[in-house]
Amino acid sequence: MTLRPTFRRRLLTAAAIGASLIAPSALAQTAAPTEAAPTTYPRKATGVGAVIGGYAESRWAENWSALRDPEERDDWLDDLKYIPLTGDGDVWLSLSGEMRARTAWFSSPGLRDAPDQRLDTLRLTGGADLRIGRHVRFYGEMTHAGAGGDNIGNPVGAIRNDLVATQAFVDVNGEVGGYEIGARHGRQFFTDGSPYMVSTRNGATVLTPFQGTRVWMRGRYWRADVFDFETVSLGTSGLDDDRADDAERFSGVTASVAVPRDWFGGSELFFDPFVWRYESDARRWGATTAAEDRDYHGARLWGQAAGVTIDWAVARQTGRYGSRDIDAWHLFTQQSIAVGQGQSAPRVGLRFDYGSGGGAYDDGPMKNAVTPQGVPIFYSYQNVLNPVNMIALAPSVSVRRGPVTYTAEVQGTWRASRSDAVYRATDLPYAGTQNVDGRRVGEIYRLQVAHTLSPRTSLLARYEHLAAGPALTDAGYDSANYMTAWVNFRF
Repeated sequence: MTLRPTFRRRLLTAAAIGASLIAPSALAQTAAPTEAAPTTYPRKATGVGAVIGGYAESRWAENWSALRDPEERDDWLDDLKYIPLTGDGDVWLSLSGEMRARTAWFSSPGLRDAPDQRLDTLRLTGGADLRIGRHVRFYGEMTHAGAGGDNIGNPVGAIRNDLVATQAFVDVNGEVGGYEIGARHGRQFFTDGSPYMVSTRNGATVLTPFQGTRVWMRGRYWRADVFDFETVSLGTSGLDDDRADDAERFSGVTASVAVPRDWFGGSELFFDPFVWRYESDARRWGATTAAEDRDYHGARLWGQAAGVTIDWAVARQTGRYGSRDIDAWHLFTQQSIAVGQGQSAPRVGLRFDYGSGGGAYDDGPMKNAVTPQGVPIFYSYQNVLNPVNMIALAPSVSVRRGPVTYTAEVQGTWRASRSDAVYRATDLPYAGTQNVDGRRVGEIYRLQVAHTLSPRTSLLARYEHLAAGPALTDAGYDSANYMTAWVNFRF
């Protein structure tokens, strides 16, 4: 049975209201609000993103309640992470901030014979996390995105933005019958799934938010999240031109089950099935624009087993594009293993990605696969490729020496279908590539150096060379070089 969008939204709203009513009633069943939340499903697998050294990409995923004890604070910035607003400390405020200064140089921008481009960007973000006991929270975050350089044209709102409210939400949570339940409503980041499919797109100056509702239930061995979001259209001026866009909706259910630890000779694996839907009133493929309703049925297996780190995801995509059926597939596999013992042992990896293609330039089924909001820098630091009509195979090696990590990767890239185009990171085609016969898109050579100066400060530098293959050169596109470096500070 298919739920109509209006009914689905009513269902999600009812779930959110129910969670908000139940959570406060759970106060009598739980520990005092000043204590840590009960341990249920492993936090790393709850779809909030990685938290490293206490810091997260989604800053609301951080928990600084331990700094209630002054002995746990190292400097004056720690004083900003836990500010008691009541005498008993049950109501408290945590402030956060980030500064990222970045410069990037592009040769052959757009893969054309054109003057070099230099893009300088500055991200300034401030956030406030208000906790009212253990069960109610208000979170707000604003970002200024500055941009300048040479030959940069008119940057979009994700690159240059005077001021944008990237997040503004309220959430409630509680414990009922041994299960943690909760609901979050408002503008928020969403990272519940493979980063190849859903992300904040940190390569841009402004992280990409959604607006809507997310409801969850977590037990000891499983959890499930239901969500219904609109996308957010970003302007380039102040707060009044960044609006929720009901022409695009992303909704669905993601679950997760912890694989028994004694499997595969000892493991920490998670199996995450999902059913998603992405609705767009005006999706463009080839020379046509039509409404698209795309359904995703898939699963992700990720974690560690027998010394191997894996992240595998598969998604079957169906639905309708105008009057045509959608028949597409995505497959993402990333695996790596340490060669030797200790943190300094080299780590060898292999990535294989497949996105089906075809249908944009004929009248048959739409076979082009597209992610809801994946990370395009997996395929190109300079954002020139995306896993639409793509096959990619990329071996890599990473070496850590103290606080510095060196990574090298070579990616071979091909078209899945010769009858369709090569696609940019924006899912738009390179015009004319659908008319050439070559399957080989080219090779990408990449180097990265990451230096963690402290938990708050990091430096990063990248170089990439795209050696264009016949699928690009036969249509008049060029090879390209790219370099970038940035410093990131956060508290």
